[in-house]
Amino acid sequence: MVMQRYLLTYMGVVLTLYLHQFIRAIEVPRDPSIQDELSQPPTITKQSVKNYIVDPRDNIFIECEAKGNPFPIFTWTRNGKFFNVAKDPRVSMRRRSGTLSIDFRSGGRPEDYEGEYQCFARNDFGTAISNKIVLQVSKSPLWPKENLDIQEVHEGAPLILACNPPPGLPPPAIFWMSSSMEPIHQDKRVSQGQNGDLYFSNVMQEDALTDYSCNARFAFTHTIQQKNPYTLKVLTKHPHNETSFRNHTDIYSARGVTERHPSFMYPTGTSSSQMVLRGEDLLLECIASGVPTPDIMWHKRGGELPVGRISYENFKKALRIANVSEEDSGEYFCLASNKVGSSRHTVSVRVKAAPYWLDEPENLVLAPGEGGRLICRANGNPKPSIQWLVNGEPIESSLPNPSREVNGDTVMFRDAQIGSSAVYQCNASNEHGYLLANAFVSVLDVSPRILAPRSQPMKVIHNNRTLLDCPFFGSPIPTTRWFKNGQGNTLDGGNYRMYENGTLEIKMARKEDQGTYTCVATNILGKAEIQVRLEVKDPTRIITGPTDAVPKKGSTIHLSCRVKYDPTLKLTVSWLKDDSPLYIGNRMKKDEDGLTIYGVSEKDQGYYTCVASTELDRDTAKAHLTVLARPDRPRDLELTDLAERSVRLTWIPGDDNNSPITDYIVEFEEDKFQPGVWHNHSRYPGSVNSAVLRLAPYVNYQFRVIAVNEVGSSYPSLPSERYQTNGARPEINPTGVQGAGTSKNNMVISWTPLNATQAYGPKLKYIVKWRRRDTRESWSNVTVSGDVSKYTVTQTPTYVPYEIKVQAENEFGRAAEPDVVIGYSGEDYPKAAPTDIRLRVLNSTAISLQWTRVYPDTIQGQLKEYRAYFWRESSLLKNLWVSKKKQSESFIGDRTRGIVSRLFPYSNYKLEMVVVNGRGDGPRSEIKEFTTPEGVPSAPRYFKIRQPNVDTITLEWEHPEHPNGILIGYTLRYQAFNGSKTGRTIVENFSPNQTKFLLQRTDPISRYRFDLRSRTQIGDGEPAKGESPSSLNEAYTKNQGDIATQGWFIGLMCAIALLVLILLIVCFIKRSRGGKYPVRENKDVPLDPDDQKVDNGSFDYSDEDNKPLQGSQTSLDGTIKQQESDDSLVDYGEGGEGQFNEDGSFIGQYTVKKDKEETEGNESSEATSPVNAIYSLA
Repeated sequence: MVMQRYLLTYMGVVLTLYLHQFIRAIEVPRDPSIQDELSQPPTITKQSVKNYIVDPRDNIFIECEAKGNPFPIFTWTRNGKFFNVAKDPRVSMRRRSGTLSIDFRSGGRPEDYEGEYQCFARNDFGTAISNKIVLQVSKSPLWPKENLDIQEVHEGAPLILACNPPPGLPPPAIFWMSSSMEPIHQDKRVSQGQNGDLYFSNVMQEDALTDYSCNARFAFTHTIQQKNPYTLKVLTKHPHNETSFRNHTDIYSARGVTERHPSFMYPTGTSSSQMVLRGEDLLLECIASGVPTPDIMWHKRGGELPVGRISYENFKKALRIANVSEEDSGEYFCLASNKVGSSRHTVSVRVKAAPYWLDEPENLVLAPGEGGRLICRANGNPKPSIQWLVNGEPIESSLPNPSREVNGDTVMFRDAQIGSSAVYQCNASNEHGYLLANAFVSVLDVSPRILAPRSQPMKVIHNNRTLLDCPFFGSPIPTTRWFKNGQGNTLDGGNYRMYENGTLEIKMARKEDQGTYTCVATNILGKAEIQVRLEVKDPTRIITGPTDAVPKKGSTIHLSCRVKYDPTLKLTVSWLKDDSPLYIGNRMKKDEDGLTIYGVSEKDQGYYTCVASTELDRDTAKAHLTVLARPDRPRDLELTDLAERSVRLTWIPGDDNNSPITDYIVEFEEDKFQPGVWHNHSRYPGSVNSAVLRLAPYVNYQFRVIAVNEVGSSYPSLPSERYQTNGARPEINPTGVQGAGTSKNNMVISWTPLNATQAYGPKLKYIVKWRRRDTRESWSNVTVSGDVSKYTVTQTPTYVPYEIKVQAENEFGRAAEPDVVIGYSGEDYPKAAPTDIRLRVLNSTAISLQWTRVYPDTIQGQLKEYRAYFWRESSLLKNLWVSKKKQSESFIGDRTRGIVSRLFPYSNYKLEMVVVNGRGDGPRSEIKEFTTPEGVPSAPRYFKIRQPNVDTITLEWEHPEHPNGILIGYTLRYQAFNGSKTGRTIVENFSPNQTKFLLQRTDPISRYRFDLRSRTQIGDGEPAKGESPSSLNEAYTKNQGDIATQGWFIGLMCAIALLVLILLIVCFIKRSRGGKYPVRENKDVPLDPDDQKVDNGSFDYSDEDNKPLQGSQTSLDGTIKQQESDDSLVDYGEGGEGQFNEDGSFIGQYTVKKDKEETEGNESSEATSPVNAIYSLA
């Protein structure tokens, strides 16, 4: 038992080694440097086709090209015998080629060179042979002369016109024409068969109107041979009369042609057989006669016709099955049928096969001592026979080779040795053809070679599968090993895998896999190696890709594409639209974050793909852009169901452009009243495309349709045809009838005229009627035309009521009796004013009024309102300018009391009243005077909070714009705060003259809130609020203080101070001497009125020591600052004449003559201008 196991194991090892030597056959690489150095038997690379037909007018070229090392030499056989090319002066062979050239320019017959040719390519290692090339010269023989009798045939009988073309090589193409070269019209009744004959299923009398000639076109010689024409004579029972048969449903019975059962003209009988070779097209044909002309149907017995490979030709009389195989064998039948009956013909199809390859032998390269095999397997029907040849000779007659064994379709090689190289041929043949294949066996011994650069860098993406190639060649086949960073361990297993072709696979490349890899190839003749430097890069990923979007047409859309990639690689971002490169035009902008499309249009719709790529990898992200646009206009408007007062309008919707149509608007235009103007008629849901439209009489309608979706409205459709409705009497009267006077002795009657769809007929008119309501007099009337919308009644009393009617009338009659409308004649101004006016002061800004109403007959119109006119006569504050512009307060309706508000406190007012009707104001009442009491003031103006340093806060303000009484002081409330924490509120009271306050800070961190109010005797006025500057400003102020301690700043200030001191000394000396101080120095400056002592540009200071310099304290913006204290209220007076009463209260004019900007500008100038500082000191 143990021995049996040993023997089985031993035999398995031997069998494995035996089979291994066949599996490891050497493949010679296509590298030209290797190919040029290695010895190689010949290989045929190009040859002419087996059946070679040539044009007799051209020179003949029989191709045979081959390669090998050394380059092969070529010989030929003709009809199985050696063909001596050198002996025939017309035959030559191309240089470094086996192609034969046969030249007939100097004479000779191409037919003399017909035969079977075979090419042989030889070198030191074997002989390759070509196919047997059968050369034939194309032939286009003339048609034999023949006299054709007139073909007499009865109408309705079948007819075959034989063609019988002359035999040509290749066979000619057949077509039928008349002798005048007009093509013969073919249909299912008259058609040409595959054999070239012309078949008439039944002859009609019109077939005799032409003759019939068969034409043969020979492709190689480009010639056409024409047969003598056939002439038909059709025998008929009824002479042909086109008029009598034109409208007849059955032309055969009309002509007396007897109906006939279908019968087959080709093929004849009920059955036939046909053979076809595998891979070719099967063409089955059935042509039948009969009256009427039969229809042909095709079927396969016991199965279906092969889907996708069938086609019908010649009006379904022929069935073509492409690329047939053995499965297409069987019985096919055609069924010819007409209304009389049907006939069937069965075709038995047999599929044979010329030889075709199952395993074609391939070249075999072996190392000395190795083994291999050539396999030649072919199939066909019948089964082909296999014949082996070596170097063009039958293998049986070649020299014996102990390392070779032939076993049917396989040749085995064992222990091959140098010198046993040869070319083997396999010939597989049966009665339908043959296959010939060349395969060489080459025995080589070559030291290892690696077919790649010795040192090369390689970049790969992290976590990707990576292949390090090591293409090698050698005989015997070398073994390969891989090493990393010069380490001695072979890389195989784990994350690595080695392949027999030398490739090293890294299953998942990681950062730690970077390094230098070495591939070593070794056989008994030597070794070779290469190095690969591997770098692992981060992958390219789109982290934010585009998303599907549905923008509206004309909008802007942004498609995102943010990419993360390895910074050592160059990134390229491109865009595709519908998988094609996107053209970035003026409306598109590509940036690092994506793609922006401005003014989106319909052509922008589609799939957008962002492609982020480096030299190593790429990532894509796709999104679809669906553009919403206004719908396309509806089209093909049609009017149907025409009725007296309605019509049906139908239209075809346009494209909704991705936004469903929600509505259809139907508009109409008429050409009588407003031609060219379109009016809305009706609106319908977007789900309909037809509507019944209600119509008015006597309108010549034209319609159009507008589609509406979420984006907007489409362009209007093209107009429909016009539709005129009949007239009728009006159904409605004018609306909006009213009567009103434009002067005291008239009344204008006006109305809204009927429009085009309300007139209902021609000659539209309006019957206008009126009468006084109070006297019930008879009706007055007037008729006006339909384009008039008003009528004026004159000589009317002032403001009396009238009854009014306006009735429509046209050519067909009058509308119904209209309703009566009350109107009034014209108004006159009121004749009386309100009396007994009593007023009472409610508070400092409002009074109440009472009066006695006027008599109704004095109003002379419709009472609109009582109106009070009032104006501010003066203020109780002296020298305060006030505006005396009149104001008014209206009291709508018939009232006797009201309230006048919006008054200024502490002022004198006057008031008068009037009555107002539709014509205007009546006479004024007597003037009433009243005084408003003192009120609370408005907020102090220009409240400013400054913080010059961290220790103090300066508050400044100006007097309120409206004191509204005698100002007695200011109240300031402030509290410290830090975040949400607040301190206690501190209250400070100031005199009315004080407008500045300096606060010493006790807490340098907290900020302050301030609330400042002016006071009168009535109380505090409106507040002015603010907060101290934030900590950021404090820091800035501190930095400014730090600058003041710098050395350069101290030096600059000292220099300025010294310069000021010198100027002061000079000015003091000048003034002490009473001299002249030039101020203009020839400048063209106009003098002020005070400059009366200027003489020749000098000013005398001797008598005016107490007067400041002219132009002193001039600010940088050119304004003049007054010399009074900032706290003085004189600034608010018109002439600076402020004064106090005996009780110490200030009386002055509180007008605001100075702008805030002027005040701020002066202060700023004083604070920053060194010139002002010098003038002040001087």
